[in-house]
Amino acid sequence: MSLPEMVLPAYGRSSLADLLPAVAHRLGAELPDGRAAPAELGLPEGERWVVMLVDGLGWDLLRSVSREVPYLHGLLRRGRAITAGVPSTTVTSLSSLGTGLAPGQHGMAGYSFLVPRTMEVLNALVWDSAVPPRELQPCPTVFEGLRPGVSVSSVAPSRFRGSGLTFAALRGPDFFGLDDERDEDRRIELIAQRAVSGERTLVYGYERELDHTGHVHGSRSEQWLRHLIRIDAMCARLRAALPDDVRLVVTGDHGMVDVAWADQLVVEDEPGLLAGVQQLAGEGRLRQLHVGREPEAAVAARWRDRLGEQAWVRTRDEAVDEGWFGPCDDRVRARFGDVLVAMRGPGAVMTRSLDRELSLVGMHGSLTPAEMLVPLLVD
Repeated sequence: MSLPEMVLPAYGRSSLADLLPAVAHRLGAELPDGRAAPAELGLPEGERWVVMLVDGLGWDLLRSVSREVPYLHGLLRRGRAITAGVPSTTVTSLSSLGTGLAPGQHGMAGYSFLVPRTMEVLNALVWDSAVPPRELQPCPTVFEGLRPGVSVSSVAPSRFRGSGLTFAALRGPDFFGLDDERDEDRRIELIAQRAVSGERTLVYGYERELDHTGHVHGSRSEQWLRHLIRIDAMCARLRAALPDDVRLVVTGDHGMVDVAWADQLVVEDEPGLLAGVQQLAGEGRLRQLHVGREPEAAVAARWRDRLGEQAWVRTRDEAVDEGWFGPCDDRVRARFGDVLVAMRGPGAVMTRSLDRELSLVGMHGSLTPAEMLVPLLVD
């Protein structure tokens, strides 16, 4: 079986980080720090916008089953793919979406990443750290930059109200919570109400169950497809509930690949790989290694020898030079691993210290097309 080619993120041209800046431009709003909107997204004119992000909705996955989802299938004909950032994971992608910045600027370096000040590995989904979110991510969000001239709202599960990740990546909108995130009638009602709450509006909607289903059952499972069919129907109903002058955008934060149990490399079973490694961060498809006194190049060489063409192994400097993280500020550089192991083949680098991850089927984080490409669908 041939291995996929690397997809580098198209920061500043056609990446997830460019979406809200492009919407802000259509709203006639100035972006934080005087940043220019990308020209390549080609969004239509409009003063009222709904951006619905479906967690785990990858371009390749959607195209492979598009005939099962008639509304999204219709949008695919005039839609396009854009890239996630690196790592291709929710924490990093939502931060890029919210700030309009590349990971090397906002510094939300993965599902879990090193906080150099405390030397702890932060799980940013649950925010298991006393470090304040604004300290870790001080850059203004696009949402903040749109106020006060634009009515800005977020419709998401109530559990995310005030969470560390919400505050770091998505602060600024008025938050409208869904106590039952499967209550699609309420989701549609709230989004439709907020879309007409002013002359110029932006509503961000978030759906997370597709990603969860893929992690548990796999992205090629019947359960995953059934949930995508529900999302398709929800998006069609949402479009019908919105006035004609409201633009609806459907996108994702990353794709997904399924990893067989036999393709998991458990690092504790090969202790030689951990020589010189002080801490593990990231996730199975893009494991980030923080090393001690041993030269980074020596650790990287050891992993290259073990994985060969099954992984793209880079030192941090190599990854930065190659454009994985976009412009990389000194403030956040050390959060990324000294050595990065991005899986090219179907495997994943796992650790028993995170035993819950060993049961995952669907995974993401690397630079394959299946993980990096997400849809940009506009109606």
